[in-house]
Order: sequence, then structure tokens, then C-alpha cells
Amino acid sequence: PLDKNYLKRLKQLIDYAEPQWVSDHLCWTTHGGHNLHDLLPLPCTEEAIRHVVSRLDQVQDFLGQRILLENASTYLTFENSEMTEWEFYREIVERADSLMLLDVNNIYVCSRNHGFDTDDFLKAMPADRIWQMHVSGHSDHGDYVIDTHDHPVVQPVWDLFEKALKQFGPVSSMIERDDRFPPFDELMSELGEMRTIADNVFNKQEILECSA
Repeated sequence: PLDKNYLKRLKQLIDYAEPQWVSDHLCWTTHGGHNLHDLLPLPCTEEAIRHVVSRLDQVQDFLGQRILLENASTYLTFENSEMTEWEFYREIVERADSLMLLDVNNIYVCSRNHGFDTDDFLKAMPADRIWQMHVSGHSDHGDYVIDTHDHPVVQPVWDLFEKALKQFGPVSSMIERDDRFPPFDELMSELGEMRTIADNVFNKQEILECSA
């Protein structure tokens, strides 16, 4: 069952801080009253969809607002899954009338770990529900990739971010960095890269629209 005391404290914080939006990951973290402090994956099944949507309905009603649901990085899949991760993700947010926080790096990480095409994931996303996007670095171990937020953003993730902007339009975006912090100038250089990509995408779109 939902932790009502936690939700009450969360609502108090929201009322005090007045954030633009509230987000959480599409995952589970608690078992037997113990928080495992990791973003654990769900089987992509109709049963799991109904369970998550029920929880989202309760949480959004209690908080009095829609929340953003973020796609998590995963390192295993389930044999009993009935659909793809992107179908699962989209179905949940549409049934619960939630919004999306699309983590571009997590799409890349999962594509490497599970062998799917990142374009298939992006094409399935509803642009009108995407409120924010994240990019970050990860740890590449060759056969698998871990979402660690402690390395610079790699070129394939920047390329995927550019594709996402072209598909979804101007969306609030941020870089996540949690550890192994480089000199501040290097962080600002990454931010400059993000801005350059966005400027190139939208300036080109304006030119195309004018020429049409």
C-alpha cells in the first residue's frame, strides 16, 4: 500500500516550495518496508500497467496535480513481458493522464543493455506529454552500460537528444551530474553543447518554415 505519511510530507514540501512540476521514476524501490535505494524494473505487462495507473491516480488526486513519470535505466528484462518498454511507458501515462520526463540517456543505456533501436522508442513517445528531458553521462563496460551520472555526455546521447528536440520541439532540458565533478568550466562547456544543439535545431526549423 502507498505510504500515506510520506505523501503527506511530500505535499507539505510541494506546498512550501511551489515547484513547477513534480516527478518520479517508473520503477519500484521498496519491499517489506525496506527501501532498496535503487530503481528496479517492472515487467511490461497489462497487470503491471493497471497496478501503476491505480497508484498514479491515487497520488495525483492526493497531490492535486499531474506528476511527471520518468523512464528509468534497466539492466534486465522479464520473460513474461507482453510489450515493449516504450509501449508500457506510454500506456501508463496516457491511462493515468500523467506527463513524461523523458530521460534520453536512459533510452540509450537501455538500448545498449537490451538491444533495441532508440528510434523505435522516440517514435512511440507522445510529444504533448513530454514536459522535460534529461541527458547525462554513464559508465560503459562494453557488454553493458550503467547510468551513473559521473561521466561527460557521450556523442550518441547528444545525437539522440538532437533527434528528440526535432521530434518534440522546445522542451525544458537539463544535464544530470552526480559524481566525479570536473572543473566548473567543463560543466559549463557541456551546457553550451546542449544550447548549441537546441539553437541549431530550432533555427533550422524556422528557416524551413519560412521557406515553405
